[in-house]
Amino acid sequence: MQFKKYTKQRNSIQGLRSFKDTLPKNIKKVINKKGHVYSETINNWKYIVGENLFKVCYPKSFKNSNKLGVSTLLINVKRGHEVELEYSRKDILKKLNNLFGYSVVEKIKLTSFDDEKIKPSINDESFDNVTNHDYQKKINSVKNEKIKESLIKLSKVFKTK
Repeated sequence: MQFKKYTKQRNSIQGLRSFKDTLPKNIKKVINKKGHVYSETINNWKYIVGENLFKVCYPKSFKNSNKLGVSTLLINVKRGHEVELEYSRKDILKKLNNLFGYSVVEKIKLTSFDDEKIKPSINDESFDNVTNHDYQKKINSVKNEKIKESLIKLSKVFKTK
């Protein structure tokens, strides 16, 4: 019996499809690009870096190896703690590769960020009313009173925050 090479379905036992065939195409692409490496890294981040570094850094992205480069984990670090993470770079690589059982990450890149949140100035007029004039006109043009009231309440909530 000859098998057709151009069929989309794989061989199955007693009419059952494999799990990979049931997934949507977008998810298959992510899994094939080792998207599970990044998700597992996030889930086990506290174990990988330890309690102290867990508070000041987090993994930003994972780039898989290709013909031009090696697999790289990009880590965001709070400004001032880069040296601590730099000294524990080898330990992080070792724990990551032990977690997956093979050499997943070959290189770690660090990027620093400021932890301070930018607060708007109190005298700034644009923050007096969250809904500016154009949106206020649109809210007033709504004919349903319940929707109009809920939109006004929503703008007041944003104003308080």
